[in-house]
Amino acid sequence: MPLTVIVGGQYGSEGKGKVTSYLALRDNVDIVVRCGGPNSGHTVDFGGQRHELRSLPAGFLNQRTRLLLAAGSLINPEILLTEIKMVGIDVRRVGIDRHAGIISSHDGQEEAKLHLRDRLGSTLSGTGVVVANRALRKSEFKLAKDVPELQRYLTDVSAEVNTVLDKGGNVIIEGTQGYGLSVYHSPHYPYATSRDTTAGGFLSEVGVSPRLVTDIIMAVRTYPIRVAGNSGPLPNEITWEDVRERSGYPTDIREFTTTTKKLRRVGLFDLALVQKAAIVNRPTQIALHGADYLSYVNKSVHSYQKLDGATIAFIEELEETIHVPVTTIGTGPANEELIAR
Repeated sequence: MPLTVIVGGQYGSEGKGKVTSYLALRDNVDIVVRCGGPNSGHTVDFGGQRHELRSLPAGFLNQRTRLLLAAGSLINPEILLTEIKMVGIDVRRVGIDRHAGIISSHDGQEEAKLHLRDRLGSTLSGTGVVVANRALRKSEFKLAKDVPELQRYLTDVSAEVNTVLDKGGNVIIEGTQGYGLSVYHSPHYPYATSRDTTAGGFLSEVGVSPRLVTDIIMAVRTYPIRVAGNSGPLPNEITWEDVRERSGYPTDIREFTTTTKKLRRVGLFDLALVQKAAIVNRPTQIALHGADYLSYVNKSVHSYQKLDGATIAFIEELEETIHVPVTTIGTGPANEELIAR
């Protein structure tokens, strides 16, 4: 009955999609459930192909894995159907909970009218407006069961997940964004997303008991990021040129967001934030990404012993501080650039 929840420990883009897709293949996972909405993206870089997903679960690489969107998720049908076609999967593998919320282009326009991008660095995906509409029971709020083009995908996600777990199956819940963006727990409210982004919140979205959780994997970056614009405080913010100089990278390493394609902000590792995220999420494992940003010597390395001394010291200090083992280490953006300890 292995149930794994994957969460972010900073401000999103910590490599949750990479961990999800890696584990889906390694552990031959039965189901991957995606939480959240199209206001954030997960990247799968595998076999020389880069897939930037905003709705479809990152476990699509495993041809037998069932791909579900939780009742608490929010869906832009156009984005989801485009992604299904883009990755070329059998549509019978995809299931959408009947009670998932629906986002239209009008909702993004409403966010623009509210100046959410200027005020909060919003991606203007419509996610925040739809969360509010759902809470207010507005007549314009629609569920997945109300959308004709989604009828073939409808299911009861909670029932599917619980049935598979009761039979001894293997399920991953793929969380969204990061602890520092939780509408409840972020230290920087109102510079937060419109939902909770902790393990407990994701379990609620799916409809599964915390008693069934086997592992919580918290993904963190060596250099945390925030989205562009007035998106909130980022302690010890630096530039991508600073990161490149520190690492010795010979090429441009600037990163752009999946959703808005704008240059990400970047900062130094904030241990205090990661400690708080660990207290709230209680992870059993840490997935650390960006060892190559600590030193280019680590680029594409597949052995822990071949990491440079400063990186090993960084990992050991992190483990000693939060009392959680670092079990996977990203040494580059591709899925293949990973150390599994």
